[in-house]
Amino acid sequence: MGRYTLDDILATRKSRDAWWTVFMVDPIACRLALLVANHTSLTPNALTGLSMLLGFGSVAAFGVGELAIGAALFYLSFMVDCMDGKIARLKGTGTPFGLWLDFVGDRIRFACCAFGLGVGEYARTGDHGFLIAGVGVVLLDFFRYINGPQLKKVREATRALAKARAQTQVVFVEDVLKARPETDALTVAREAKENREDGKAVVDLQKAFHARFPWYDRFRLTLIKYRVRTHFFSGIEFEAAVFVVAPLLGSWAFVPTSIGAGALLLAFEISLIYRVWLASRQIPKSAPKKEQILV
Repeated sequence: MGRYTLDDILATRKSRDAWWTVFMVDPIACRLALLVANHTSLTPNALTGLSMLLGFGSVAAFGVGELAIGAALFYLSFMVDCMDGKIARLKGTGTPFGLWLDFVGDRIRFACCAFGLGVGEYARTGDHGFLIAGVGVVLLDFFRYINGPQLKKVREATRALAKARAQTQVVFVEDVLKARPETDALTVAREAKENREDGKAVVDLQKAFHARFPWYDRFRLTLIKYRVRTHFFSGIEFEAAVFVVAPLLGSWAFVPTSIGAGALLLAFEISLIYRVWLASRQIPKSAPKKEQILV
């Protein structure tokens, strides 16, 4: 067994994470991960399996109307799911298959919990609203996981097109900002232009976004101090609202919480689409004759 310290575990955390994870999960998960690392031989994949078992326990509890127990088991399942990545990074025992298992396990847990909660409450009350809410949260989660990879493709295509139309080497301001996240965007953009090498073009794909939302960068810098990412209501907060907060409040809270959390998640996804659209409009208009971009 290892002799790891809490600082070793803390060093394995993501540089930025969802606020729910940072404030509500990691303070406990890091200490449990330390115990697992020093006193067990559990692998990351074993922890993922344990997370799935706890998730199925949550499904069963939701199905029989034990909502508080279901919420507690879902929380524990998510916490163990956060631990597997920390153990993998700490010991270097992560595997490509583990990435697949972690992703698929998360989606199965989510869909089954929505089914258990929606169908279970419908069976007890006869209220079709529970069924509709259950289907709705699954569809929103499905949309989120389709939207993310597609937006990534659009961002990559936008960068490729910007490079092609610049007809020279390109320095992207967003790359510099990623390397220096604690610096404000305006300073990074100015320094990138001042320090660029001869012949290189500086492209700021986020210029229009920052111009329209000047408060955003101050907001980002504030969150960085607490290791919180700007995805203020992402899928993690959505899961927490629907499967932890709502069940703890009671059966009555599932439908309105699903509607409210779903609206916030949808608004967040739309904001990502809008930001990518704005970035696509920052590409120089001129293009070489034989421009060819594969999307």
